[in-house]
Amino acid sequence: MRNRSFAVIRSSVLVFAACSLAPGIVGGQTTAVPRHPDGRPDLSGVWNFSTATPMQRPEELADKEVLTSEEAAEYEQQVAERRAAGDSTSETASAESRVSYEQAIWFEQGHELADRRTSLVVDPPNGRIPAQTPASERRGAARRDVRAGAPDGPEDRNNAERCLMGFNSGPPMTPSAYNNNVQLFQTSDHLVMLNEMVHNARVVPLDGRPHLPSDVRQWAGDARARWDGDTLVVETTNFLRETSLAGSSANLNLVERFTRMSADMLRYVFTVTDPTSFEEPWTAEVHMSRIDEPLYEYACHEGNYSMATALSGARVLDAQTDGQ
Repeated sequence: MRNRSFAVIRSSVLVFAACSLAPGIVGGQTTAVPRHPDGRPDLSGVWNFSTATPMQRPEELADKEVLTSEEAAEYEQQVAERRAAGDSTSETASAESRVSYEQAIWFEQGHELADRRTSLVVDPPNGRIPAQTPASERRGAARRDVRAGAPDGPEDRNNAERCLMGFNSGPPMTPSAYNNNVQLFQTSDHLVMLNEMVHNARVVPLDGRPHLPSDVRQWAGDARARWDGDTLVVETTNFLRETSLAGSSANLNLVERFTRMSADMLRYVFTVTDPTSFEEPWTAEVHMSRIDEPLYEYACHEGNYSMATALSGARVLDAQTDGQ
């Protein structure tokens, strides 16, 4: 986590807002999509997926898929004012108050709406994530009960707390408060997705090999990729348990689509199919902008002191309770 220039992010968002009006065209000039030596689109680079667009469409907007230019400007202004609400203009105030610590140092959120859309969810048409199944709701309630009490072991904490998976690296990748960056490495037979959040790397074969047996489970699942024209399609199965995607389960089937629209814009579309968690499949679309900055280290690992200390404290409380 670090302070990355908001000006870079803002200008990048403006670039793919223009690109999305006419893919491959910026300022009236056609921009060639970079190609890998094998002739496929080259997805390599560092990509930022910050956005002000919410995952789900606010209920008050109902079926309004796209805002007008005026409505979008008003919404973005409201977002800016809400984020700056903790700032102070007093010359006697601390530096942290005069320039909000959270906004200037910690957070790295987008400032503009992608294509003036009211949600990242594009299917169902109402822009809302489908209702969770009763089984998913029971799993969620059980996890909340564990969090409210003393955990018996690290497996009772979520993947992000254990530094196994980032809360925006998924899979799927979803915009959040900070570290919304991923670096893609591409060869003719593999794609690597290295997320800045919790340094998770997914190595995806492109050579047509089958998925692992269903009883072989992994934290990030088992991913296989193929080309569909100029779009790279990645299908992931065999999850060990839920991902950072709220409500998901080990039965998640995730299909991600990467399409390089121009030199500076990558369209990322993912479809979630998890019948034990959601009443129907759903799809979201995220625009990523290319940046020239490197990823920063997120120094978080499962053997960190906080996990051991928290669990040790819980065992002390257990012993005290047993002795009463």
